[in-house]
Amino acid sequence: MSPARRIAFRILARVEEGAWASELLLAHTANIDPRDAGLAREIVFGCLRHQAQLDFLIARHAGRKRLDLAVRIALRMGIYQIRCLDRIPSHAAVSDSVELVKSAGLRSAAGFVNAILRRTNNEAVEWPDRPTELSCPAWLLERWDRHFGSEAATAIAREFLRTPETHIATTGRVQDIAAQSIVPLLHLHPGETFLDLCAAPGNKTAQAIEAGVDALACDLHPHRLRALADLNCRRIALDATEALPFNTKFDKILVDAPCSGTGTLGRNPEIKWRLQPSDLPDLRARQVKILRNALAHLAPHGILVYSTCSFEPEENEDVIAEIGGHWQTHQLGGFFAAVTSHTTYF
Repeated sequence: MSPARRIAFRILARVEEGAWASELLLAHTANIDPRDAGLAREIVFGCLRHQAQLDFLIARHAGRKRLDLAVRIALRMGIYQIRCLDRIPSHAAVSDSVELVKSAGLRSAAGFVNAILRRTNNEAVEWPDRPTELSCPAWLLERWDRHFGSEAATAIAREFLRTPETHIATTGRVQDIAAQSIVPLLHLHPGETFLDLCAAPGNKTAQAIEAGVDALACDLHPHRLRALADLNCRRIALDATEALPFNTKFDKILVDAPCSGTGTLGRNPEIKWRLQPSDLPDLRARQVKILRNALAHLAPHGILVYSTCSFEPEENEDVIAEIGGHWQTHQLGGFFAAVTSHTTYF
């Protein structure tokens, strides 16, 4: 069996339990052949991006038959490869999917998986509805329709079905081009004190350090701060929704707030299937608390940037409106940023 498919199968099973695909891929493909690593990545992210389409095709063949999760994952993988990966021989996708089901202890389902995949082809499909065609939850698509119009919403959802471009920042880290536009809004100078309040995984912290600042990186989860171990900065685990434990103020502050992540669904497609409408008010409440606490530590003549990787107004303009003051806002692809200074805010 292909090691790429074996790894992809395990990762997709873990994602169903709440893990993050990108983190698992980084951990499980570091020491394997780059070709296998690339195929594992393509299968994992492809299955997650196209999940609604794949499940529709499975249901069309399986009807109301209740499927074990391992069977569903193997079928998603097989159908995705047959329909979307031209360079993969169909027989390889079929045989390895059957073997994956057997290895999961479900030999009785092997014939079923084999039969469905042998009936699968890459011909055009008449999808039952727009959410299935765009592989996007109906509630999220409806929100985007209201905020951006149907044409723009469709374009956004369709773009998230494509593999996003990978960019290597000057820091040597992989980072979206739009994300690299956030830190420059702070106008950093050597020697300034810099607080990155929600720092992990550290890409923006690394950008700031390149400017020569004295950086302090914080995050709620200690294990996530380990991703910053290679950076020349102090690290503190704290809950930024609580009063900050500092008796000093900072020249520059970045609040790259925890958010829904709807601006990064191409790179983190599992978000589509986890996020619920009820999550947005809770996220907004946290964001407001974090931003208020950060503003209390902004030095005279200092600059603060609030940013998210979300399209949702509740997390962006609505947070700024609740905080009040004077802000300059920027929509940078799937990223939002708002800039204020001690002079203009207070």
